[in-house]
Amino acid sequence: MGETESIDRSKKRIWAVVSIVFCAVVLDQIIKSLVVRNFALGESHEVTSWFWLCYIENNGMAFGIEWFSKLALTLFRLLAVGLLSWYVSTLVRKPEVKDGYIACIAFIIAGALGNIIDCIFYGKLFQGTGWFFGRVVDMFYFPLIRNSAGEVLFFRPVFNFADSCITCAVAVIVLFYMKELNSK
Repeated sequence: MGETESIDRSKKRIWAVVSIVFCAVVLDQIIKSLVVRNFALGESHEVTSWFWLCYIENNGMAFGIEWFSKLALTLFRLLAVGLLSWYVSTLVRKPEVKDGYIACIAFIIAGALGNIIDCIFYGKLFQGTGWFFGRVVDMFYFPLIRNSAGEVLFFRPVFNFADSCITCAVAVIVLFYMKELNSK
C-alpha cells in the first residue's frame, strides 16, 4: 500500500470513528431526553413481559455499581475518553488493525461520552445538583427470568444505550479481537 493510499485509509477510518461516536452519542442523548421529558422519576411501562421502559437515575457506573465518588468517576471517564481517543488515533494509522476492532473502541468512547454528558450537564439542568455531579439516566429493563412468585431472577439491572455501547463493544472485543488487544 502506497503512502497516499495509507493516508486516505487513515482519514476514512478517522471519519468512521467520528461518525460512530457522534451517531451513538446523539442517539443516546435523544433517548435519555425523551425519557426525562415524558416519564416521572421511577415510572415504568411494560412493553412486553420481558422488556420494560423505566426512568431511573444511576449515581454510579454501569448497572449501578458505585466504587468511587461521583466527581472521581466523572473525571475517570473524561481521562478514559482522552486515552481511548489517543489510542484509536494511533490504531487508524496501522493497516494491520481490523476495522471492527477500531469500531469497537469507537463505541466504547461513545458510551463513555454519553454518560459523561449526563454527569456533567444533567445534574445542573434536570436534577438540581452541580456540574459534574449529575446522575446517569437509565431506562432499559429486561426481566428475562422470573421465579414462581414473579420475582426477577435474571436480568435485574436497568441500563441505557451508552451502557449498551460499552458492554457490547467489550464483548465483541473479547470474543473476536483478543489478538488485536494483546498485540497493541
